[in-house]
Amino acid sequence: MEQAGPRPRDTHGSPGTGIPDMGKAAVRVPPQPRSAAEVSRERDRELDRACDRERDRERDRERDRERDRERDRGAAAAGGSARGEHTHSEPPLPGIGAARPVVQRASVRGQVLEALRTALVAGELAPGEVYSAPVLGERLGVSATPVREAMQQLALEGAVEVVPNRGFRVVERGARELAELAEIRGLIEVPVMLRLARTVSAGQWAELRPLAEASVRAASTGCRATYAETDRAFHRAVLALAGNEQLVRIADDLHRRAQWPLVGGPVSRGHADLLADAAEHTALLDALIAQDLVVVQSLVREHFAGG
Repeated sequence: MEQAGPRPRDTHGSPGTGIPDMGKAAVRVPPQPRSAAEVSRERDRELDRACDRERDRERDRERDRERDRERDRGAAAAGGSARGEHTHSEPPLPGIGAARPVVQRASVRGQVLEALRTALVAGELAPGEVYSAPVLGERLGVSATPVREAMQQLALEGAVEVVPNRGFRVVERGARELAELAEIRGLIEVPVMLRLARTVSAGQWAELRPLAEASVRAASTGCRATYAETDRAFHRAVLALAGNEQLVRIADDLHRRAQWPLVGGPVSRGHADLLADAAEHTALLDALIAQDLVVVQSLVREHFAGG
């Protein structure tokens, strides 16, 4: 008998079948867009990490306080003050760079400015107290120069004032100033929001839902600095729909100033106040999506009346 030779192999598939061999072909699966739930979970993780960092600083406070005092005394004894800024008798700064430097070298001035703004909101820089650039720089792990530059910016914003030969004093604000800021914010933002309520579609408002929910999650943690960021982010996104960049910038500056703590009062609004404020964001967004102008007007005015 004549032996059969090997079956012919199809050059484009499996041997002798004529069926294309897909085993070695790379199958490209187009990337799938992340769902809203995945985006929300990622924001939750980011907020958790931010609050974990703040809680870490709080836990390190007692352990590092005495060491910081010794360091301050050593810096003063060594003549470490710059430009006549005295570093002795300054209050301890438990939350700023207590366990480790919080500032990286890239864009140092901007990072220092944000760190100091966060410290103001959290009450780590107390109203009425004087802080020198060298001592703050030591805690942040940078030289006095970027701290001094950041403090000059905060002076322009009204958060601190220059004290010759000493450093910078955190401005003492009372309830009247807070009420005045709330009034100015209302005069700017309320008319804009009411106009947007008549012109922006429900779909556009719905796109802001993740920002409103992020503020609720931040408020629930009690992390004041994180809530302050999410609060301003929501307001910026609403005002941005007006298409006026100058409006957004001015309103955000006023909003930031309104978040600084009051002298002689609590460091910031309490946990319940943060939750109530965040709940107003979601209620307002619900009314805007439903295009219920009567409810929108009531909520907007109430929101700013509450500061």
